[in-house]
Amino acid sequence: MTSTQLAPARESRAVGGYHRFMSRHASWIPVFAAVAILVAMLIGAQLYFGTFLTPRLLSSLLLDNAYLLILAVGMTFVILTGGIDLSVGAVMSFSGMLGASLLSQGLPTTVVVPIMLGGGATIGLGIGVLVQYFDVQPFIASLAGMFLARGLGFVVSLNSIKVTNPAILWLEGTRIQAVPGSWYITPTGILALLVVAAGALLLAYTRFGRTIYALGGNQQSARLMGLPVARTKLLAYVVSGMCAGLAGVVFTAYTGAAYPLNGIGTELDTIAAVVIGGTLLTGGSGFVVGSMIGVFVYGMIKTIINFLGVDQSWTRITIGALLLVFVVVQRVIVARSARRR
Repeated sequence: MTSTQLAPARESRAVGGYHRFMSRHASWIPVFAAVAILVAMLIGAQLYFGTFLTPRLLSSLLLDNAYLLILAVGMTFVILTGGIDLSVGAVMSFSGMLGASLLSQGLPTTVVVPIMLGGGATIGLGIGVLVQYFDVQPFIASLAGMFLARGLGFVVSLNSIKVTNPAILWLEGTRIQAVPGSWYITPTGILALLVVAAGALLLAYTRFGRTIYALGGNQQSARLMGLPVARTKLLAYVVSGMCAGLAGVVFTAYTGAAYPLNGIGTELDTIAAVVIGGTLLTGGSGFVVGSMIGVFVYGMIKTIINFLGVDQSWTRITIGALLLVFVVVQRVIVARSARRR
């Protein structure tokens, strides 16, 4: 065979290999895009400000967004099933109020923290029951959960409750670093990273995780395959509620107080971070690691806006623009995948 005949064959194999790679790894494309945006923002901010990439600032990126990272993990589970959870901000606020109130009454931390997690999980279970057994749309069911949690927070107290418990404050006040003045991490940051690792492993290596993806891909097909659809959907909302309860612990440690109006709009920030991280709003495709990148993109935008000294409304505008871009990218990927089938 001549070289002129070999060239088209090599080109055909290369094109075929590209299409095979894209079809197998299409779900990772939005994640890579989010990583590229994060790297571009870091480089651009460093070039513009000159002293942006410092150990203190980059360490605070995890510190300031640890609660949002935990919320994003739970939200990823729910969105992967094709649902949504608008209650996470209110549940975080309620669990913080409940925990602060119980701590002020002298209950030990070892009792209060499980109660906070259990309260969040219970509200999540209630939303899951509405969605699965009463056929309520996830938007409406989680909206009801949001109003319930917000109301319960006001029932606990109408005023802010200061937290003085040493164990809770230790979560935020402790700086773990090898050399003074270098990179540091706090117990809240470690806790957030452990939640990310647990969520990623659960989705990738367990039957529960595989069923989550199957539900988002096609719930009817999952049911015909004999998968535990009802149990899995309930557990997805329980995971989201429990993560919201844990975020309440972290946010209470972060602020040093609980307030019934905390977390307003946080559910939208969480959804935006998850979508920017590459999880399809229609379900069935996405990764916890991508949600983590989305949270860091969100946190980096807030930091850059603060450095510029402009109005915080630009944070919302920028996030909204990014969200629109990623939704369009997702639709293009879905459409191309459908054509390849």
